[in-house]
Formats: sequence, C-alpha cells, structure tokens
Amino acid sequence: MKAIEKIKKFTVLGVLFLLPITAYLFFASGINNFVKLPVLTESVSEIDQFKTEDGKTKYLQDHITVLCFFGKDVEASHANAFNLAHEIYKKNYQFKDFQFVILMPEGTQEEASFLKSRLAEIENPENWNFVYATPEAVKDVFNSLKTNYTLHNDLSSPYVFIIDKDRNLRGRNEDEGEGEGVLYGFDARVYAEINNKMSDDIRVILAEYRLALKKYNKENSAN
Repeated sequence: MKAIEKIKKFTVLGVLFLLPITAYLFFASGINNFVKLPVLTESVSEIDQFKTEDGKTKYLQDHITVLCFFGKDVEASHANAFNLAHEIYKKNYQFKDFQFVILMPEGTQEEASFLKSRLAEIENPENWNFVYATPEAVKDVFNSLKTNYTLHNDLSSPYVFIIDKDRNLRGRNEDEGEGEGVLYGFDARVYAEINNKMSDDIRVILAEYRLALKKYNKENSAN
C-alpha cells in the first residue's frame, strides 16, 4: 500500500511540475505561429488619388485598413456592410489607426452617404471612409492587390481585404479549414466567414501591433 501511495504522490507531483511547462510551451508555440498574419502582396497602391465627399485625402500607409469595393450599385452592398459593421467595425473601430476604406467611383456620393447614415445606427461611423475617384483608379488599386478575385463590371467586389501599415495585403497562406488554398480576402456575403475567419485575423493583426508598440515603449523606457 505504501508503494502505491508513493507512486500516486510522485505522479501528482510530476503532473504539477510538468503542467505549467507544457502550458508555457503550448502558448509560446501559439504566439510564434499566429501572432503575425502572412504578407500575401507587398506595396498595394496608395489611395491618394481618391477624395472624401468633402475633398479630404485618406491613406493606407500607417493605418490598419479594411479595404472594400462597393461599386456603382451601393444598395446591393448594404447587407455586406452591415455584416462588417456588426462583426468587425463595432468591435475594433476605437483601435488607434484602424479604419475602413471603401473605394467608390465618382457619382455614388449620395447613395454612399445614405449607407453611412444607416451604419451610424450600429456604431459611430467616424472610421468608415468612403472615398471617390475614376473607375480606372478603382481598378488600379484592386489590381495592385494581386489576388485571384475579379472586380465586377460595376466596380464592386464582395471580398474585403486587410491591409497593414506598410500597405501590404495580409491573409492566409493556406485556408486549412476549407482547403481553399491562399485566402486573400473575406467574402462579406457570408456571415460565418466574417464572424469567424475575418474576426480572428483582425484580432491577430491588432495584437501584432499592440505587441510591437509594447516592445517599442519598453525599449524606449529602458533608454
């Protein structure tokens, strides 16, 4: 009996000793694997040729951007916008340098303004940036993403994209869950994809910049 009790005792002590180490290794591995989203395309075109309705210029550089293409038929993108507003924007819009940018062809200002008023019913729309330029400018930025998607004839796309502060397109090298290969963007028509995949990836990239800022502040305080 004493031998059995000793075995149980050492077993318990072994578990108590090894469990924290195992947990540390697990989370350390998770940080290494998931803190950074892969860069899929470098140097996405800047959007300085686009203007807001009141003539201001917005930039991708130095911002974390959700980039959207709602096209000429803005009403057709309402459902997509509401999905994004509820599951992405509402949770993250107060993060510094986080923004939504919607590239629009000239002539859609009135329809876009109405959509923005509807989005205000969900959350403060201050970081929803509708910007306007020629159809050619919209196409140029879309093509610079270098994805396997096609911009529709009305200059819209159901896919939305995560652009980092260096104007790189971020995504997944392999969408393992669905076996779809490279995931360049997220289909805003599919609520589950926005709520799960995109929401997760937004958290990852925001965490990446939080960690970078924390490290920067720590190094500066040490100096």
